[in-house]
Amino acid sequence: MAFPYKKMDEADFDYIRQATSPDRVKVGKEIASEYYHDEMPEYGSFPPELYVEVENKEEISQIMAYCNEKNIPVVVRGAGTGLAGGSSCKYGGIMLSIMRMNHIYPVDHKNQTITAQAGALLLDVQAAAQAEGLFYPPDPGEKTSTIGGNVITNAGGMKAVRYGLTRDFVRCVEAVLPDGSIENFSSNVVKNTTGYDIKDLVIGSEGTLCTVTEVTLKLLPAPKCTCTLVMPFKSLEECADMVPKVLELPFIPTAIEFLERELIDIVERNLKKPFPVKDGEAVLIVMYDASDRRELDGAVEAAAEAALANGAIDCCIANTPERAGSVWGVRGGILEGMKADSVSQEECDVVVPRSCIARYVKEAKGIARSLGLRVEPCGHCGDGNIHTELLRDPGMTDEEWESATGECLRQLYQLSKELGGQLSGEHGIGNGRLEYLKEFVGPRMIRLYQSVKLAFDENLILNPGKIVEFNE
Repeated sequence: MAFPYKKMDEADFDYIRQATSPDRVKVGKEIASEYYHDEMPEYGSFPPELYVEVENKEEISQIMAYCNEKNIPVVVRGAGTGLAGGSSCKYGGIMLSIMRMNHIYPVDHKNQTITAQAGALLLDVQAAAQAEGLFYPPDPGEKTSTIGGNVITNAGGMKAVRYGLTRDFVRCVEAVLPDGSIENFSSNVVKNTTGYDIKDLVIGSEGTLCTVTEVTLKLLPAPKCTCTLVMPFKSLEECADMVPKVLELPFIPTAIEFLERELIDIVERNLKKPFPVKDGEAVLIVMYDASDRRELDGAVEAAAEAALANGAIDCCIANTPERAGSVWGVRGGILEGMKADSVSQEECDVVVPRSCIARYVKEAKGIARSLGLRVEPCGHCGDGNIHTELLRDPGMTDEEWESATGECLRQLYQLSKELGGQLSGEHGIGNGRLEYLKEFVGPRMIRLYQSVKLAFDENLILNPGKIVEFNE
């Protein structure tokens, strides 16, 4: 096994400077503290011994081969927008930034694909596709995330109901393995049954198996028109019961989200973003994309009729960019609003069968209240991914917060498991959910995870202590 890892010395620092460039290497206290954590610093701030910004796959290959030989851990970091503590240097070593590797190649119209280096931002990839009349659908909340980060976390987002996850759009992956070898997983083909599908194993592996350097992504024709509907209901139960009704219609929605009034009030109060619909204790937000106006009008009419027939107070149509923007602006401001409304936050990112959404939310609130916590569930009810946000109010001590959130998370994950759900719907395991994984999936599955890790990384140097751990 790899423990204990080598503590880096001047010879190691000099080697990395020689393999890259001295102006792209920082050591010790030269490293800015914001690189120690992602968007959830509660999951750990671990300083690396060395920080390096790489410019190409050859530099990565050279660094990985050296670290594999010397037993130095390496953590790859993109934009640092993760929410599970996945890109933190738990055991010191090297933090390797891919942000300079951000080139986006011209769209391949014949294959309807786009190829980008791992450090390219999602918003730039989407814009490059849009400029060519095409569409890259995966749409996680943080548009300044890197495309490589999206791939290794299998990012989802609000449009997953219709279009699927990042995995559904990855044609091929170029990556550097922990021993420094450069490999391509699959190629720019529509289907492939050549051996094990290593590409799909790499997607969602959270940087524990290899370092993604370049990806080729499938594109779609851009939808010609879109519309957002807001359906207010008297209760969350009625709102959740509407979800299967929407999905039974002959039109596939692009997104289905729910918000309770209390959470809307938090965003309006703290971010000054007004929500255009004032009625209802809970609202269902439904988006449709279409290739022409007739198709869109048919979808909107059918959804509105179904909503009113199933207890909606109204069905408001946000049929202009400004109106739709005000709706999605509130939905997109949830995390920022909750940060402004509390001292700190913890999140339970479970996914449950859609039929269990209302029960999960109701019981989750009861669990949190019994422990003295404020809880704000919201999420992608079209796919059952519920973000259960635990908020810390002033006056709560560190010990009280830690004890209450630990017990609350344990019970919430148990509830998800009882309902046939999973531990994480889209944010991943990282460092934040690692302690709950074994109990959730069982020892046999953990042994399988360990076997996969060892097959790629026998010295355990790549993002160690994430997803799966080994006894030291």
